[in-house]
Amino acid sequence: MGTPARVQAWLRSLPYNWEATFRTFRGVVRNRTANCMEAALASATILEQHGHPPLVLDIESQDGLDHVLCLVRGRGGRWGTVAKSRDHGLHGRKAVFRTVRDLAWSYAEPFVDRTGRMVGYGVFALDDLTHADWRVGEREVPSVERTLIAAPHRKIAMGERRYERLHRRYLAFKARTPERDPGLVPGYYARRDRWM
Repeated sequence: MGTPARVQAWLRSLPYNWEATFRTFRGVVRNRTANCMEAALASATILEQHGHPPLVLDIESQDGLDHVLCLVRGRGGRWGTVAKSRDHGLHGRKAVFRTVRDLAWSYAEPFVDRTGRMVGYGVFALDDLTHADWRVGEREVPSVERTLIAAPHRKIAMGERRYERLHRRYLAFKARTPERDPGLVPGYYARRDRWM
């Protein structure tokens, strides 16, 4: 399981954790579920053993429901992610993005839901956390979330007209098919070839 694609496949096999927990890799393996934060920590733990520095990308939302992803660097210094979300459009991306900003933008459209809208992003090195055993500790690590929220973020703004159009489209889709995830519908989102 030493490649981002294999870690992404493993995360996809796990049910989404709807509890408000902050489990380490050990907790994810034990409970066999993961939310976005837990998936990012578990992915960073695994991929660190295969030469990837433990980095996370935190995407800020206007509704305060940030999305946390494991940030990876591939061939030619291109950026990608490994991630888990209740929305498939927010899962991992192949390492094909020239900059982290370009990578963050790939989440702008799938981030639009009933209340969500991407407003910023930040990169954080988990090695800088000296107060929490985020790798294999037995205890939950809510301090990781607090640290990410407090860390500097760069603003990234989708135009109002585009946001309104995407928001109306999402609401209409959910009104027609409330149980479906648009990320699983072919053609709903562009550039699916970059998703993992």
